[in-house]
Amino acid sequence: MTAGGSTLGRPTGAASPPRLTGEVVRPGDEAWGRARTPWNLLVTRRPAAVVFAGSTADVVHAVDWARRTGTAFRIRSGRHSLEGWSSLDGGLVIDVSRLKSVDIDPVAGTATLGAGLTQLEAVAALGAHGLAAPTGTEGSVGLAGATLGGGFGLLTRAFGMACDNLLAVEIVVADDRGGARTVHVDESHSPDLLWALRGAGNGSLGVVTALTYRVHPVSQAATLVARWPGLAHLSEVLEVWQGSAPAGDPRLTSQLEVRRDEVVLIAALVDGTAAEAIGLLADLVALGDPEVTTTQGSWADLYADLQIPLDAEPANWKFASQIVRTPLPPTAIAVVGEFMAAAPTAACNWFANAFGGALPTAEPSGGAAFAHRDALFYAEPGAGWGRRGPGAGDCDADARETTACLTWVAEFSAALAPYVDGAYINVPNPEMADAERAYWGANVDRLRRVKTCWDPHDVFSSPQAVGPLRPEG
Repeated sequence: MTAGGSTLGRPTGAASPPRLTGEVVRPGDEAWGRARTPWNLLVTRRPAAVVFAGSTADVVHAVDWARRTGTAFRIRSGRHSLEGWSSLDGGLVIDVSRLKSVDIDPVAGTATLGAGLTQLEAVAALGAHGLAAPTGTEGSVGLAGATLGGGFGLLTRAFGMACDNLLAVEIVVADDRGGARTVHVDESHSPDLLWALRGAGNGSLGVVTALTYRVHPVSQAATLVARWPGLAHLSEVLEVWQGSAPAGDPRLTSQLEVRRDEVVLIAALVDGTAAEAIGLLADLVALGDPEVTTTQGSWADLYADLQIPLDAEPANWKFASQIVRTPLPPTAIAVVGEFMAAAPTAACNWFANAFGGALPTAEPSGGAAFAHRDALFYAEPGAGWGRRGPGAGDCDADARETTACLTWVAEFSAALAPYVDGAYINVPNPEMADAERAYWGANVDRLRRVKTCWDPHDVFSSPQAVGPLRPEG
């Protein structure tokens, strides 16, 4: 393990060897197992090295080093890239998870946050000042990755997508001399790049090292969790939820999770009370006899209470993302019930997050590449299996269970395909035909033009990215 500088590899066309700075971890180092291990142990790569950047300068040096040595690289923060695309075999991983700066300007209503913060860390930092910004629901996910792909959760109907609240970024991009440079991007400086980063920026245009958000004062919030045992009430709960959740009070965002043995509603109300939340969800909680729990307090505390310890999560995961623009008919709801009843593990689920509210009109000045703000809700079939072991990278899952889970997700997704339109880049569908159009719709052509302007040689090549325009002929 090297801290401070390394000259791994042989530079190509450089008078003096470029240096890797930060902490460099390689195979054989004591920290190697932990350094290379992702959250989803289904896909574990074997890079040649991981460099943990302690500053933006370290990121510049890493990109410069990779370009001049001809080394392929990927960018990583929270390690939640579901298909393992934040790592690669035989290349360099540039890890920004140690960039955890927090700079809050309460007068301007902005916060500049380091790209290494997790969503839980960001919510806590903002909450200490009575502020909030929309994030995803899972706290261990990296804030930057979630935001740059769109970013939705339990504050989305109140404040829009995370990327809608993104005002500026610091980003390391490729320069025209074979190295790298840092640029500041906002609505007045390179607005085309800011537009692309708002929904299509996951490692495809540069390395984001800091993000400036519009933040919102939230005096208090309330959460409601309702649980229906078994699947007997699934049809009526889903029917009522999809008709009301995208259209009700914009302060209220709710999620529906269907498991093999229960249906769970999770809702958050901004600047409201538990009694208000019960009133707004009265039609839902009146169905059957669910167990209902409400809590009110600071959003940071409520968010922390929703988290599941990492050690309690399955080791392996597979998801398929789907965008729902028209209500699911009874035949589609029946598909959800049939597949969930036959789920191969107890950790399998069908998850949905309501859109609507402020989202259709929340597109920021300058626009955003995110293409699904007019949807009713987001949905995904997902499978979790295998136990996390005591050592880094260890998991417990046999091949038959893995095959059963992967097959179940693929068949579930295919069965719902006639009823959905679009997908979400943060939960990619690698096997999908014309996936780029599913992720970004009509924005693909403009994204290619931005990519061509900022990264014509595809230095930041990634399966999550559109490529640059190719010369004709």
